[in-house]
Amino acid sequence: MTDMDDRKVTHQPAAENRPDTRSRARELEDHGKIDRHYAAEIVGLVRSSLAPAVLKDKLEDYHENDIAEAFNDLHPAERARLATLLDTDQLTDIFESMDEEQRDRFFPELPVKKAVALLNKGMDADTAAKLLRSTGPVRRDLIVELLDPEVREDIRLVSSFTEEQIGSHMTTNYIEIPSSASVKEAMRLLKQQAAENDNIQTLYVLDKDGTLAGAIDLKDLIIARSSQPLSDIVAQNYPYIYANEQIDEILDELKDYSEDSIPVLDNDNQLVGVITGSDVLALYQEEMEEDYARLAGLSAQEDLNETLFRSVKKRIPWLCVLLFLAMGVSSVVGIFEPVVAKLTMVAAFQSLILDMSGNVGTQSLAVSLRVLTDDELTWNQKLYLVFKETRTGAANGFIIGLFSCLVMGVYIYVAYPYDFATSYAISGVIGLSMLISMVVSSLFGTVIPILFQAVHVDPATASGPLITTINDLTAVLTYYTLVFVFLIQVMHLGG
Repeated sequence: MTDMDDRKVTHQPAAENRPDTRSRARELEDHGKIDRHYAAEIVGLVRSSLAPAVLKDKLEDYHENDIAEAFNDLHPAERARLATLLDTDQLTDIFESMDEEQRDRFFPELPVKKAVALLNKGMDADTAAKLLRSTGPVRRDLIVELLDPEVREDIRLVSSFTEEQIGSHMTTNYIEIPSSASVKEAMRLLKQQAAENDNIQTLYVLDKDGTLAGAIDLKDLIIARSSQPLSDIVAQNYPYIYANEQIDEILDELKDYSEDSIPVLDNDNQLVGVITGSDVLALYQEEMEEDYARLAGLSAQEDLNETLFRSVKKRIPWLCVLLFLAMGVSSVVGIFEPVVAKLTMVAAFQSLILDMSGNVGTQSLAVSLRVLTDDELTWNQKLYLVFKETRTGAANGFIIGLFSCLVMGVYIYVAYPYDFATSYAISGVIGLSMLISMVVSSLFGTVIPILFQAVHVDPATASGPLITTINDLTAVLTYYTLVFVFLIQVMHLGG
């Protein structure tokens, strides 16, 4: 089975003499140019003095994506006027074209009657539940009370799960066929239910008690003979998931399937909904964005509309942790203050060691996070990952350290009053410090996320700033220890 494309809705022009913007777009595209000003045209129409019937007629020429984009540029009163003007089908298509942030902004502005009609029209239960959460409790209760009983029940079912559970993202929009049906009956039931369902590529077969018995591909049903038993075309080992499963635990398994939808069961193995391929893609993208946020030392995602308080609240915990670690780095530098006082010029190369150490640690962390997404990874494979990354860090450290030693030796000889041998002794310490720091950074960048995962903490929490700060502490300690031992104690420089 293959993923089903999202529903596409087109509108026929109301008058033959009116220019069709979709045809115009195709013509411009053929000539290598695409007009991107449809949203501005729509805003101009809404703000014009056109009669409501004329305006509604003209808007039918525009794609719902363009109208959704125009919503961003309209004032609240203009959006309310436009929403009242549009019929429920158009408004549903427009809201389905919006991203989640847009829907959360504009849904509370809709008149209650229009909001009820929008949710009753057949919008997926998970989307409807999210929209209701974006509005105030009094208004929300009023809308829920006015909904059709079946829609209200579906929304309450989806809302009964937490955001971290797969059930909160499922839709109750699917085709169900009783296992006792014939192929002919299945076709009749499909036609009955298809008008109210978008997800018709896969049909779910249920036993008398509502237990999932399997699934049928639409193509298989179409080409099946009327006399053929339904059981011949039922995939009985079809994949399924449970509504109370955690998203982060099941997501990797879900993305491995190429089905257009996966059935969602309750604890009694009864079908309660489906999760679509587009939902899985959206969840996976959201998970990646959250991991990226953690790599930046954030506890959650932020957007342009985030308030100052919420932004500070999300960032301050990690900043406090990093502050104490940075104090540790400063304390180590303070311990070696007598070393710096005797040989001041070594402080000039500290940032070089720290930067390379941080870069290598971040690289190892990125590789580790990607590999650790595989839940089937054994401990032997994890240990091999540590060995591989440490070995890579050692090889890179040797090359970079040797190159730094050669280049910095010449630089020190030219810029400082040291003879050739002394200059290369100092650059040798720099190169050796870089080698050790890069090896240790590779080790930490791999071991720390593995340890986090072992104690059931998201490995992405071992964020870039955390790894970098720990590596800075190690690099400073390594560098100044080598300076003290080799340059001051052995060679008696700075005396």
